[in-house]
Amino acid sequence: MKVKKMIKYVVIIPFGILMLLVVFNNKQLKSQVFGTIKYRNVEIESGNIAVPHKRTLEWKTESAFADSIYADIAKMSITDEMLFKKGNTTRILLARLLLKQNISEVNSILQKMTVWGNCGSSWALNPKGDYDFPLTILTTILWKFGEQPDLLYPKTKAHLLHVLLSEDGNAFSYTVPKTLGLVMETENHMLMTEGSRYLKNRWVREHGNSDKYYNNVQNGMEDKLMSLLEEMKTSGLYEFNSIPYLGYTITALLNLEAFASEKLSKQARDVLDYINWSYALNSYNLKHFPPMRRRYEKASIKELTTDYHSAFIKSWLSYSKIENYDKNVGVAKIHALMGACMPYRPADQCIEMLFNKQDGYFVRQGHGPKASPEISSAGKNFLISAGGVNRGKKSLIVARPICLFLNDSADQLSEIVHLSGSTNDFMQWNNTGVYKNFACAAGAVVIPKGVLSIAKKGHWSCYKDENNVTIVVYSTENFGMIAVFENVEPLKIFQDVLKENSNSEILNSQFKFPNGPLLEYDVLAPKNKWVMTAVNGKKLNRDFDSWPLLEGDL
Repeated sequence: MKVKKMIKYVVIIPFGILMLLVVFNNKQLKSQVFGTIKYRNVEIESGNIAVPHKRTLEWKTESAFADSIYADIAKMSITDEMLFKKGNTTRILLARLLLKQNISEVNSILQKMTVWGNCGSSWALNPKGDYDFPLTILTTILWKFGEQPDLLYPKTKAHLLHVLLSEDGNAFSYTVPKTLGLVMETENHMLMTEGSRYLKNRWVREHGNSDKYYNNVQNGMEDKLMSLLEEMKTSGLYEFNSIPYLGYTITALLNLEAFASEKLSKQARDVLDYINWSYALNSYNLKHFPPMRRRYEKASIKELTTDYHSAFIKSWLSYSKIENYDKNVGVAKIHALMGACMPYRPADQCIEMLFNKQDGYFVRQGHGPKASPEISSAGKNFLISAGGVNRGKKSLIVARPICLFLNDSADQLSEIVHLSGSTNDFMQWNNTGVYKNFACAAGAVVIPKGVLSIAKKGHWSCYKDENNVTIVVYSTENFGMIAVFENVEPLKIFQDVLKENSNSEILNSQFKFPNGPLLEYDVLAPKNKWVMTAVNGKKLNRDFDSWPLLEGDL
């Protein structure tokens, strides 16, 4: 008997402890007991650069670019198989509604559709997740066409509202399905699912149903979404620059900005303004190649001008008075569609900063603990974009090469000057070695084919572009650096740089600008430290985990 009791205790006590731990760490349960909980719970200082929100620009009401995007998507075919899985079906239907094409067929297809899965991340125990992807666009269709019975038939609207829009009430889901409430859901899924739930509640409420179940204020939905957006606005995005997820995050935010209450709409607009301001600061003429979180298989992408964020930017620009810009969106048309058909437009200063860097700037963007910073140094006719750093496999951060963007038509990485590491493994790089008009890394400088130097000496070389940008390069197998100058006499500045930096033995740790600062750096810095170490002997704050959201000289 004693042995049986002992076995019983050996089994029951650990199981009981395990259950207590699960309950104690169950974030979903905590949200049901305590209401709003923090998503990341990371506090980041705002820094000295404010996100612009002022809007005075006049925007056109029509866009030939938008119409062409609608047309390209509307002509895509829809098979019966597509109705019951994640894909482009709902966007194709949206495009046809926007163009008022094949309306009877659109309604027939919508009436045939069913809820084929559940919302939230799909994984081994939740293979039918990801229903929130079509749900978000179905929400857009309801709000844009729900009062137009000639386009969205009453029977279709009823099916949409009572069947396809599967999320309502206040069951705000903070965690991934079937993880015992222990794994926080990703930003894009949370925004798509809970934004759609909120907007269904709001629609039902505005159309006569006074049940508390649909009251977003009384049931807590508004507070929870406000809290989530406040975190994104003040602490940045966890899935920063993500390919592909940033596109879905922006889509969900566009829905809230367009259709939510005035209070929540402004909060969504503020988050969009932050995301777009970050893009404007770290891009040049719509060239954009920053570090990103999620997914590793996207590390092979080499295009500079067609990431998903750029597609949204180009869709908004199509309503501006700016005509001369690259309108190619590549495979990101589905996101250009959403940008084009929704009312959000970026703030004035954001639009200006895309193409006009004025007298230049140096900006550091923090993304919190165990992340990668974004660093950019701009002149009137160039921008240096740091490639960031991977923080271990679980960080899901794709480090990129350090890129020098010029005022040219380059749209591939191979067409620009860039620096990486001494290996091809981005997980080994620390490409944070960027300062004002300067970049360095633990690998050679890559010069595009066909670009000829105007001067050479040993490992040094000098290049000049047509906009009076001079690039002085030092490159060996294990160390590379560039110094960028504007409106100087190239051969003279090349000689001056060589004179100031004649000792090659110390060049892998310091560089002196002619009549400028002495920079110190460690290109083999650990992955939690900024490569730059000191300026004119003054030590820098290298702990980029502690950096503010937006800081620098602007």
